[in-house]
Parts: sequence; structure tokens; C-alpha cells
Amino acid sequence: MDRADGHEDEHGDLLSTLEVIEAQPLDTRADAYDTLHDTLARRLEASPGTPS
Repeated sequence: MDRADGHEDEHGDLLSTLEVIEAQPLDTRADAYDTLHDTLARRLEASPGTPS
């Protein structure tokens, strides 16, 4: 059950991050989404096949 709780926290963190990005002016959102994409891609590459 600890894993599920951590998983829910990650979803909350992602949603918070998306809310922050959406609150930014339009011309800065693309860079913020690009950074988020890079961060998520690195997390996936760091632990293939296992939930992080």
C-alpha cells in the first residue's frame, strides 16, 4: 500500500506542476512544458519497467 500512496503523491505533484505551468503567460508555457517533458523522460529512462 505504500507504493500506491507514493503513486498518488506523484499524480498530485504532476497536477500541481501542470497548474503552475497553465498559470504562466502563454509565451513561457512552451518552455515549461518542454522542461517537464525532459524531466519525465529522464525518470522513465532511469527506471525502465518499474514504476517510479
